[in-house]
Amino acid sequence: MDIQHLVDRLEDLVDEGRHMPFSKFTMIDEERALELIDQMRISIPEEIEKASRVLAQRDRILAQANEEAARLIQAAREQGVQLMDREATVQAAQSRAANIIEQAKQDAEEVVAGADTYVAETLAKLEQQLAKALNVVRNGINEVNTAGAVQQAPPAQFPVSMRQPVEVRKEEQ
Repeated sequence: MDIQHLVDRLEDLVDEGRHMPFSKFTMIDEERALELIDQMRISIPEEIEKASRVLAQRDRILAQANEEAARLIQAAREQGVQLMDREATVQAAQSRAANIIEQAKQDAEEVVAGADTYVAETLAKLEQQLAKALNVVRNGINEVNTAGAVQQAPPAQFPVSMRQPVEVRKEEQ
């Protein structure tokens, strides 16, 4: 499941929570919140796997570009050897081979640059998503810890069915 979707669901859960009068606190369903956090923990490795696939795809593209460049260089060399047999066309053959090699290098550089840009953008998006999810989780943990300090008995003393909803402070963005 997409981490962004899970963050949206967690935000919806906070929006759906019951606002406590005369305070900035909102009560939410603890089980639903914990379920979403567990799904986030599962989803983050999936996002990392997507990034790994993008890197693998980049490596394949680079390998193909290098093979194509080597093939073009070899073709240029072979063509150059054939043209050298004719003394009048030696300079033209060398110039054309150099152009083919330069074009192959430029094509390979463009493919590499495009792959690097795509990977950098994908990783930057993933970093933003992970940072946002981590911030949401940290805020949830802080709120749970803050709410736990206010309560007399620790939540572990009650069965799951008897737990009270956790108060979560809604932050302005």
